[in-house]
Amino acid sequence: MAERSTAAVDVADNSGNEPLTAQAAQATSDGVDTQNGRAADGPMPDKDGERTNAAPAAAPELHSGHKLARRYRLEECVTRVDGFSSWRAMDEKLRRAVGVHLMPADHARARSVLAAARSSALLGDPRFVQVLDAVEENDLVYVVHEWLPDATELTALLAAGPLEAHEAYQLVSQVSQAMAAAHREGLAHLRLTPSAILRTSTGQYRIRGLAVNAALRGITSETPQRADTEAIGALLYAALTQRWPYESDAYGLTGLPKGVGLIAPDQVRAGVHRGLGELAMRALANDGATASRQEPACTTPDELAKAVAAMPRIRPPEPAFTAPPEYQHTTYQQGNYGRPTPPGGHTAQVRPVPPPPPLQSRTGRVLKWGVAALLIAALGLGSWQLADKLLDRVQGESGSPNNSQSTKTNEDEKKPKESKPLQLAGASVFGKDPIKAEDADKAIDGNHDTAWVTKIFYGYEGKFGNLDSYDDGSGIVVDLGSVQEVTGIDVEMRSAGHKVEVRAAAPEASSPRGISDFPQELVKLGSAGKKLEAAQDTPVKTRFVLVHITALPSEGGGDGYRGGINEIKILGTGDQPAP
Repeated sequence: MAERSTAAVDVADNSGNEPLTAQAAQATSDGVDTQNGRAADGPMPDKDGERTNAAPAAAPELHSGHKLARRYRLEECVTRVDGFSSWRAMDEKLRRAVGVHLMPADHARARSVLAAARSSALLGDPRFVQVLDAVEENDLVYVVHEWLPDATELTALLAAGPLEAHEAYQLVSQVSQAMAAAHREGLAHLRLTPSAILRTSTGQYRIRGLAVNAALRGITSETPQRADTEAIGALLYAALTQRWPYESDAYGLTGLPKGVGLIAPDQVRAGVHRGLGELAMRALANDGATASRQEPACTTPDELAKAVAAMPRIRPPEPAFTAPPEYQHTTYQQGNYGRPTPPGGHTAQVRPVPPPPPLQSRTGRVLKWGVAALLIAALGLGSWQLADKLLDRVQGESGSPNNSQSTKTNEDEKKPKESKPLQLAGASVFGKDPIKAEDADKAIDGNHDTAWVTKIFYGYEGKFGNLDSYDDGSGIVVDLGSVQEVTGIDVEMRSAGHKVEVRAAAPEASSPRGISDFPQELVKLGSAGKKLEAAQDTPVKTRFVLVHITALPSEGGGDGYRGGINEIKILGTGDQPAP
């Protein structure tokens, strides 16, 4: 099993106070920074890290149409460099596009790449492009990750111009919060470049290559938190100014003038948001802050995320109003219909049309008085009918018992539906290699004396999810039979100490299998006691609920680890009665 913090990427939390140098190392086009069929080129400053040179190893000679694990069909080689290659592929089992990194099993970095990929996959944070598989097979090591066809690289966004203030605020807020969560789990990126940031069609920013990009290129760091924080500051600086905050040009952006050092964003481009500009300097400048405010430097993503949260919220710009075009009268309205157009003349003439004369004749006055009389009669008739209905209602309230009953029924309809246990249609064991699949129904049979229990795993503190056969962890998938509104869960574990989360599949899902098929988070990943209870403020629509276990508690205080689930109850607002 791989440890969460791998030596290959050196993701231990050792962020110190030493200043970082602003030097840039030339990088080649590689497969770790590719999406939608193109590679990212340009210098990537390796701040306080080191790059380990891999021993010579030829990239696997594969071709389009080759299948991995009888499932992933390679379609297009995006790049081939430094002993590994990156491909766009098709997952024929789930009928979706995926990305694949390939290298020989004897490559000097193969072990560290596998460890980094499996550690990244265990994070399960939707703000990162998910690692779907990491396998060593037939003298090959390959890492499979999500492919987002509707996403756009930050490189392409910056090529069109600097981001407006609200969009830059969203970028630094989402990226800093995501990296703070990753570092809390002992994971670093060490290669946060504009091509590693993707913006989806819904406006969300997602980060790809967590730990894996650095492992593929042999990059390590003694202060990973500081390195990632300065990289986020460089992204914010580029978003505000459309300039790379170092002397070398990179990622299609022009660098700063040579010999002047790091200058504030508002000195590079007019109109830069002052708060965001100072925030970029706090993440980039070694002495911390700007001369105007002398704020302390941000040395970790968590500090940067808190600094962003302390800023006044930047609202999106108001939509621009476009005035409708001036109305053009037709030729008929202008009185020119049927008339010959003189040579060189225009048929469309913009001139005011006089309004029709008011009804001043005797016939017009009679017509006006007639219309007024009809309106008065209609108003009187309507008032009489309204009074008659109100009188009937008052009489009904005083003498009819059915009226109070109907009022009570209307009030009951306005009350929110109460949560109650939903009827469960079935259960199955989650994972590539299901553990004791025949006992899955014992977790939903209503009997607390029966349970679904795992095998015994030895060593590695029970993190059995790092094993090849269980790299997605394990757990129970509950089938509600149809899409229901889930408002809470009530799970009784076999014992305290499991590392567990609860996730829900999308409403349209029919047969979810992998962890990425359960995008909705009901309970965050963490250590659980004997009872795991949670309620949702807003009901979640789903048919399948996953109780996902990634680490097991100790069995009897020895070297063995074993877990299980005694009973699962799903609460909701559905009309199904509980069994």
